[in-house]
Amino acid sequence: MNYDVIVIGGGHAGIEASLAAARMGVKTLLITILAEQIGASSCNPAIGGLAKGHLVKEVDALGGEMGLATDATGLQFRTLNASKGPAVRGSRAQIDMDRYRIYMREVVLNTENLEVKQEIVTGLKIEKGVVEGVETQLGNHYTASKVIIAAGTFLDGTIHIGDRQQKAGRQGEFASIELAAYLRSLGLTIGRLKTGTCARIDGKSIDFEVMERQGGDEPPIPFSFRTNRADFHPEQMPCHVAYTNEETHEIIERNFDRAPLFSGQIEGVGPRYCPSIEDKVNRFRERPRHQIFVEPQTREATEYYINGMSTSLPTDVQLDMIRSVEGMQEAKIVRYGYAIEYDFIQPTDLKHTLETKKISGLYCAGQINGTTGYEEAAAQGLMAGINAALAVLGEEPFVLGRDEAYIGVLIDDLVTKGTREPYRMFTSRAEYRLLLREDNADIRLSHYGGKLGLLDQAYALKVEEKKEAIEEALHFLRENFATPTREFLAQLEAIGQMKINDKTYWMDIIGRGDFDREKLIMLLPSFDRYSDEVIEQVLIEAKYSRYIEKQQQQIDKMHEMLKVKIPEGFDFTKVSGLSNEIVEKLEAIAPPTLFAASEISGVTPAALEILHVYIRMGQKRR
Repeated sequence: MNYDVIVIGGGHAGIEASLAAARMGVKTLLITILAEQIGASSCNPAIGGLAKGHLVKEVDALGGEMGLATDATGLQFRTLNASKGPAVRGSRAQIDMDRYRIYMREVVLNTENLEVKQEIVTGLKIEKGVVEGVETQLGNHYTASKVIIAAGTFLDGTIHIGDRQQKAGRQGEFASIELAAYLRSLGLTIGRLKTGTCARIDGKSIDFEVMERQGGDEPPIPFSFRTNRADFHPEQMPCHVAYTNEETHEIIERNFDRAPLFSGQIEGVGPRYCPSIEDKVNRFRERPRHQIFVEPQTREATEYYINGMSTSLPTDVQLDMIRSVEGMQEAKIVRYGYAIEYDFIQPTDLKHTLETKKISGLYCAGQINGTTGYEEAAAQGLMAGINAALAVLGEEPFVLGRDEAYIGVLIDDLVTKGTREPYRMFTSRAEYRLLLREDNADIRLSHYGGKLGLLDQAYALKVEEKKEAIEEALHFLRENFATPTREFLAQLEAIGQMKINDKTYWMDIIGRGDFDREKLIMLLPSFDRYSDEVIEQVLIEAKYSRYIEKQQQQIDKMHEMLKVKIPEGFDFTKVSGLSNEIVEKLEAIAPPTLFAASEISGVTPAALEILHVYIRMGQKRR
């Protein structure tokens, strides 16, 4: 059977990849081990978080599905870091993980140009370095010129609970053993990583009265820009906060010798920023307690996820440590926690399109590229799906820059630096985070989604009109000023703002205070014609205008720098400040421009700056 694009894996990466390709008009096949598990949340029942929320908003702005699915199945919506600046805020939602899975499966099964097969891929068909299709355990052969592997933790997945091990990609599901072995035979750089999850507790066995209640934001803000805020009134459910104690820590310490993490049983490297509870107790023994979030997995609240207690300890130890926590003395475990090891491909083997360098037409997305998290997976899946479809259609690839999106930062970090541990997105990784905010993702990226055919044209036009309105309002603030008349000074005093002593541009007036819509319109009644969304952007841009201008100047400077040609015969060995590894790569490839050098894995922005200085110095000497 013939297809244009085949996607292997029905997780968050596979869903966005297959939907993007199919919606762009190419015949797509999604092959997954269990069709009913399409969209399953292997770990926590939540979408978003710090920096992760940025990724979801960007996926949504490009026409992906994750934001819409979250709004449709969310149990609680919160903005993290709400008291801080807009660049570092992060949207997070608890989801009904059962309804989320059903929602995604129904979307996939009802998408035109997209078929689903429940099979296990055992190998690829490759001729002269070009992928031509896949083979499955049923002996079926499916042909396609583009294949996207989004296998999650299933590649030679091994689950650890105490000293017991089992081959699985997720608890109760087959691992992909043959495909993992086949990928190793291709000469790709394969490594081993580890992640884990916590036990799930019967909701009836938890005493919530002794725990801290944590509610959602009112009013809740939807994830998707396409969800109508005025009609968004989900019934929100509370989470609860509990704490480990000295007894908990002693139980864990007594059983360090039974922990696969410490016994040498686990070889893969785990996520630094989401350690297991035994790792936290070992590394931070001086802390008297660790925070735990008790989160509902479904609206029926029959099971709760114990966020912060990921573990691979034996089952008896898991029960003892959970019951040592106040409020869970009578806890009953429905599902035990476990660690899982799996194969990944070193992402330096990939291009920025997420196509492998060694095999034409083969793309990788999600945890196979060394990342952790649903959001990072969805972002990669979307980009892989878009680029595979563009290649089929004979069009230019789509690559986002570090100055355009967190997605650009994510992929650039992976393919140029690689990773030795599960990669997680942070706001600190984005050099231009003041420009790459959650709140303006639609303005930044929706024109791409419209051009690619992933967004409804009417919606794309609506975003363009919003963008024009924001630019119009900001232009007025930059070009016009107020004078310190008696009437105007009285208005400033009435809204609690400092007076001005000379004529002052409106941008400086609006940017210096704690303005909201009401205050702004009191001073500028003509702005009442703008929507709340436009006013929100205007206030943010005004408040941070000086910093935003500075970052934009840095971006412009970087773009100009990347155009610089590297002189023929340039001796990279004479450049001090470059690592031996970078010098070797530059010498071997001899890039003609700094942009070409930036595309080489391992060549960092700092290295480019050094090269730029040396090239300029050489030009001046000549």
